[in-house]
Amino acid sequence: MKIETTISGVRAALRQARKAGKSVAFVPTMGNLHQGHIELVSEARRRADFVVASIFVNPTQFGPGEDFDKYPRTLEADATKLVDTQCDLLFAPASSEMYPDGRSQVTTVQLSGITEILCGARRPGHFTGVATVVSKLFNIIQPDMALFGEKDYQQLAVIRRLVSELCFPVTIIGVPTVRADDGLALSSRNGFLSEAERTQAPLLHQTLCQLRDAVQQGQRDYAMLTGAARAHLEKCGFEPDYLEIRNQDLDAPESGDGKLVILVAARLGSTRLIDNLQFETH
Repeated sequence: MKIETTISGVRAALRQARKAGKSVAFVPTMGNLHQGHIELVSEARRRADFVVASIFVNPTQFGPGEDFDKYPRTLEADATKLVDTQCDLLFAPASSEMYPDGRSQVTTVQLSGITEILCGARRPGHFTGVATVVSKLFNIIQPDMALFGEKDYQQLAVIRRLVSELCFPVTIIGVPTVRADDGLALSSRNGFLSEAERTQAPLLHQTLCQLRDAVQQGQRDYAMLTGAARAHLEKCGFEPDYLEIRNQDLDAPESGDGKLVILVAARLGSTRLIDNLQFETH
């Protein structure tokens, strides 16, 4: 696996791959790789001739008081995992390479509507940071396809909208959430949980499953159901940011919607966890 830290270097490496007629798949990450990331790279390996991963902790998607400074940076261990997964190229730029003007960069990519709900309502500017860095990475890598985990359901929806409306020639592939044996969605932030919190954390997924079961059994008072689920999480020590049932386009569900998604963000101690569960009502 080749490692490049500059935009010019990664473009030069990709020119060789394209000259050989290879298809390119891209997996953007913020590092501290776990099995969920490895599954993304493995799926990219199955779909394309040449696999590129990036590791970049993007400062513009973190708000004031969030965990940018303590976000784990484990480049050496991550590179070893990528080699084992047969990744061809790792792009690991410094912040100054991606943002030479720092936070004074005036060109950003901002989506309305879909970014103003759920995580977007609680983290102002977050999805502008995501959309901007993903646009930059797509312009640098110019992949045929890019793979994202479905755990970040709203982020995936934002990126699909971005690609569609800005005409990026990139196929976006969502990969199902990878979970621990007890149901907890794998996340780099799980490492922030204390031992006691890690034991408690799977209740988040269990609550979503109970909520799904109630809807599939015919209950349709979504406000009552989500209110009861939030109260249960609070009783179990979580501080929910939101817990909502939406259709899979992230609009408010209507009576005819057969495909729904439950989305949650909640703090357990100082750690913010997100999860979702997609399902059909019939």
